[in-house]
Amino acid sequence: MNKILLSNMTVYAEERVFKNGYVLIENGKILDVGPQEKLTVTDEQVEKIESKNNYAVIPGFIDLHIHGAAGADTMDATDEAIRKMAAALPREGTTSFLATTMTSSEQRIEEALINVRKYMETANEPGYAEVLGVHLEGPFISPKRAGAQHSENILEPNLQLFKKWQHMSSGAIKLVTLAPERKGGIELTDYLKQTGVVASIGHSDASYAEAAKSIQAGITHATHLFNGMSGVHHRKPGAALAVLMHDEVLCEIIADGIHVCPEMVKFAYQNKGNDGLILITDAMRAKCLGKGIYELGGQEVQVNEDRAVLRDGTLAGSILKLNDAAKNMMAYTGCTLQDIIQMAAVNPAKQINVYDRKGSIAKGKDADLVVLNDRLEVVMTFCRGKLAYSQQEM
Repeated sequence: MNKILLSNMTVYAEERVFKNGYVLIENGKILDVGPQEKLTVTDEQVEKIESKNNYAVIPGFIDLHIHGAAGADTMDATDEAIRKMAAALPREGTTSFLATTMTSSEQRIEEALINVRKYMETANEPGYAEVLGVHLEGPFISPKRAGAQHSENILEPNLQLFKKWQHMSSGAIKLVTLAPERKGGIELTDYLKQTGVVASIGHSDASYAEAAKSIQAGITHATHLFNGMSGVHHRKPGAALAVLMHDEVLCEIIADGIHVCPEMVKFAYQNKGNDGLILITDAMRAKCLGKGIYELGGQEVQVNEDRAVLRDGTLAGSILKLNDAAKNMMAYTGCTLQDIIQMAAVNPAKQINVYDRKGSIAKGKDADLVVLNDRLEVVMTFCRGKLAYSQQEM
């Protein structure tokens, strides 16, 4: 059937919330949305999904920073790896994402870029989370703030190398994490701004003044706020304070209570508001799997019940699911589901310039929809109008 009707649900539409509303999908797009009393669909060719419970329909989450899931990683550079990620993510309400690379050899990064480009050209099918492009995290970062990034492959920001990689990926690189205080950092930042690529400060040891200078040059994004950056100190303010104090910078945050403690998550939320933060997972391949030993960027990672760490205890990405990040954010800050939609759908869509088709429930947009129960658990996920996950709870 080409048409699907979700009805008798609380619909968090772009302009307003319909307490008892519907969403009509046709050929992967949102055909109509509104209050139940205005529903006039009688077509027998409509697949009807009606809620007898207190379910909500929200726009699908967009994860701008995710390395892997379900045993797969972007750096595996295989079609199978990207497909595994795209198949797993709808279970947590994620309907699109940026496949995120990490600091490695130039050859491995190039293989990953080419693989994502090919996947986007030939395999980006409805019913799976859509790959919107690449988040290039490294290698243009600071050795002083490497974190779990492999330090021996770190490079100074290199404009010519980036141009080569962007050409190689057919323009798939949408966001670049870099340390702008390093030689060549401002030049690369300025070029990213000119070409419509999001420039993000991250894995950076910049002082407040250096970070502020980079924001003037075009930094509009901060990679995993507080993690991998000079911090908030009362005599020596760093990059974290700079991005908090500049409204033009949107800040990613890993709301797992581990990367950033709940009190600091609340501090960030009180400072930036719902329109200044973006929920991300920074997840690695162990997400959706159990405890054990895994690999990240050629390094051994130990995963236990709630975290992933290198042998020396350094946090190595996360195993966070985005719907859990949303629940945590609400618990830590008291924010509402509408605030979550802003931080996990609207803001990321606007940041990478896909809000014309993603990030909200409105006529003509992609039918990337998530049905939640009253415990904020994902019941169903639609990716471009096709059912991608169902808990069989309707």
